[in-house]
Amino acid sequence: MNLHTFIFGAYPYIALTVFVLGSWLRFDREQYTWKSDSSQLLSKGNMRLASNLFHVGIIAVFFGHAVGLLTPHHLFLALGVTDMQHQYLAITAGSIFGGMCLVGGAMLWFRRMFNPRISITSRGMDKPILSWLLVTLMLGLSTIPVSIGHAENGNPGVMIALAEWVQSIVYLHPNPALLDSVDGIFRTHLFFGMTVFLLFPFTRLVHVWSVPLGYLGRSYQIVRTKRAVAR
Repeated sequence: MNLHTFIFGAYPYIALTVFVLGSWLRFDREQYTWKSDSSQLLSKGNMRLASNLFHVGIIAVFFGHAVGLLTPHHLFLALGVTDMQHQYLAITAGSIFGGMCLVGGAMLWFRRMFNPRISITSRGMDKPILSWLLVTLMLGLSTIPVSIGHAENGNPGVMIALAEWVQSIVYLHPNPALLDSVDGIFRTHLFFGMTVFLLFPFTRLVHVWSVPLGYLGRSYQIVRTKRAVAR
């Protein structure tokens, strides 16, 4: 087994196994650490803007990848979405939401690294995982000029190969050969992206599992003021 076969044939399953089992063990054994550890009380400067840009961007990027890579090719065609339309949609959405995420993430990174109060209260993995996410994001954005070049030449082959490789992993029939002719920047981005899942259980990212979706459907709360009633 050569390095290419290992990284794109075996490593995805290692990362996903650690992601699932590690998250479960973290929740079972260390529930006190199962939180986002918000630092807004320590420093509020630009926190809301940075956090909103980062979170909106990364959520959109994640679901964009999920839909774009996991939807079978024939289904896109059946819906009337051509390969070129799909590719330009991915380029546009990736540029917008990836750019948002990069700006917000960079603001959070500088805050985490250079604000004394935030830096000293950071947990061991806070700085490494944020740095890793930013590198992964920059690699992803670096694929956009390459994708534009492919699109201008009417070549959707790389986009299709990436989707087919992801689907081969999901269907438990890994086919690393699909990535043999894919540009190196895409393969590097894939490796960094898979490693995020590997590191996930050991970071504050686990709070993603506890996203409070119940708040969307909760009943209104009645709030009464303590203002004195005039007599």
